[in-house]
Amino acid sequence: MAARQPMERRDGEPAFVLHTYAYRETSLIVEAFTADYGRVAMVARGAKRPRSETRGLLQAFQPLTLSWAGTGELKTMLKAEWGGGLPLPRGAALLCGFYLNELLLKLLAREDPHAALFRDYHDALEALCASSTAAELGYARPLTHDADTGAAIDPAARYHYHFGLGPRALAANAVREPGARYPRIRGATLLGLAANAMPDAETAAEAKHLMREVLDHYLEERRIFSRRVVQDLQAIDEEGSQ
Repeated sequence: MAARQPMERRDGEPAFVLHTYAYRETSLIVEAFTADYGRVAMVARGAKRPRSETRGLLQAFQPLTLSWAGTGELKTMLKAEWGGGLPLPRGAALLCGFYLNELLLKLLAREDPHAALFRDYHDALEALCASSTAAELGYARPLTHDADTGAAIDPAARYHYHFGLGPRALAANAVREPGARYPRIRGATLLGLAANAMPDAETAAEAKHLMREVLDHYLEERRIFSRRVVQDLQAIDEEGSQ
């Protein structure tokens, strides 16, 4: 008989719940984002029961400490504890929070640690009610230097952003490669993104467009449902103001 693999156990790991799914009659599958182990899926047995200790804890946007065990891709949750207070985002900030969670679910591989991203995610939740914030997903390319020459980005020049390489200088008479979808962008916007500082509305709009194209590229055109909700709400507001 083959030897059984030893049970892996993790205790007291800082985490956030990204999403939960109903599992059988009384349990939940929890997709958690953890500080040291990345995205982890686990079964919270009995979490749907009215008297379950974890029923009110497994909510999005709240710091938790989780313990789990298991050898496969789907672990078993052993314990969940509240990890301290963060005010819940509201209104548009709440939608942004769900959008961020959905991006993490679709872009992060399971059990692939991203310590810097976990810190950024915590900071983003703290800042959501006040302003938008940037986060590191492991796909970023340098924004301050030309990918081909290594020269510093010229704020007055124009570039196209190659998804696999980064910014590349765009000559005045250059044409886009056949079939390429590399967005064009000003050097000033690249530098603004690198410094996380948008000096004017034009730069902010161009940066938003670039990040949308980068995300769509890595999502491979998979739909982000929370983005659609925001777009639908904006359309309703526009119709109501006419």
